[in-house]
Formats: sequence, structure tokens, C-alpha cells
Amino acid sequence: MADSKTESPADKAQSTIDEHLVQPMKKAGAAIKESGEKAAENSAAVGKKMLDHAEANTREAFAAMRAAAEAKSIQDVLKVQGDFIREQGGRSMTQAREIGELIASFGKAVMAPLTGKKD
Repeated sequence: MADSKTESPADKAQSTIDEHLVQPMKKAGAAIKESGEKAAENSAAVGKKMLDHAEANTREAFAAMRAAAEAKSIQDVLKVQGDFIREQGGRSMTQAREIGELIASFGKAVMAPLTGKKD
């Protein structure tokens, strides 16, 4: 650009528009894009974690069904069922906590580009 003393009013207006409107909009657009990319990555990670949990739960359910099928008495069946319910309750709590922690950390990661904060 020319010296500010010789800069035309149109050039000054263009410079002001660029500085106060165009550049901030570009930065905002880049932040939104980065945030969207993080959201997509995080969504895939949560989905994978949930599939891992479902797979583990199914494996444990089939193990309990096998044990119940091999039981020698009704007391053995009831023990297998009780053990499974107790263990599944613990797994469910652990899995819910894991998913909650993932979502919370991902929420921070998604918002960071928009707020200008990095971790």
C-alpha cells in the first residue's frame, strides 16, 4: 500500500474493511471448520467405544448363558444369573463413565478453536 499520507479514502476504507471485517471472518471460518472436523473425529471415537462396549457385553452375556446351560441345579442357574447381573451392573457404570468422560473431553476439544483456548 501507499504511504498513509497519500492513501486514498477508498484505499483506507478497503483497508479498514479488510482489517475489521474480512480477516476476523476468515479466522472465524477457520475456527468453525476446525471445530467441525474435531466433532466428526470425536463422534467416530464415541461410536467405536460404544461398539467395543456392546461387544464386551454380548460376550459376557453368552458366557453367562453357557454357564446357565451347564448348571447342574436351579441354585447354580440362580447363582449364574445373580453374578451376571451384578457384574453387568458394574460394567454398565464403568462404560457410562467412560462415555461421559469422552464426551466431556471432546466437548472441550470442539470448543477450543471457537474460544481461542488450547486445552
